[in-house]
Amino acid sequence: MVSREHKRAGLHEKLQLLRSITNSHSMKKASIIVDASKYIEELKQKVERLNQDITAAQTSNNRNPLPMVTVETLEKGFLINIFSEKSCPGLLVSVLEAFQDLGLNVLEARVSCTDSFRLQAVGGENEEQSENIDAQVVKQAVLQAIKNWSESSNEQE
Repeated sequence: MVSREHKRAGLHEKLQLLRSITNSHSMKKASIIVDASKYIEELKQKVERLNQDITAAQTSNNRNPLPMVTVETLEKGFLINIFSEKSCPGLLVSVLEAFQDLGLNVLEARVSCTDSFRLQAVGGENEEQSENIDAQVVKQAVLQAIKNWSESSNEQE
């Protein structure tokens, strides 16, 4: 009997851990497993998107080294990362203008633009804005700003 109770307690503990990792709110074992399965699928999709982004960045680096962009959805806003191995004079202004056009408020940012360009920003939606935007819209706007910056900086050379 003790062994059976010990196994049950261990199983319960493992289910609770699985519940917390997958953000499941269910108390039923089957539902927790279904939630875990959905969570794994979401992680697979994120990995696939990141692999596509890396492939696209490597391809574009071979032709024209444009900065790499990732955008993640946070609870209230977005985490935007932009990286380029080379310095990009004027890019920060273009990206901030894109944020402004989207109605994103920069809540926190770290920028380095000496030998390379790196921007990590947390942007929150303007509460007065009526339409919701998602991470893909933010990423497209940032990519467009980078493209416009690249074209204008190539014209100046």
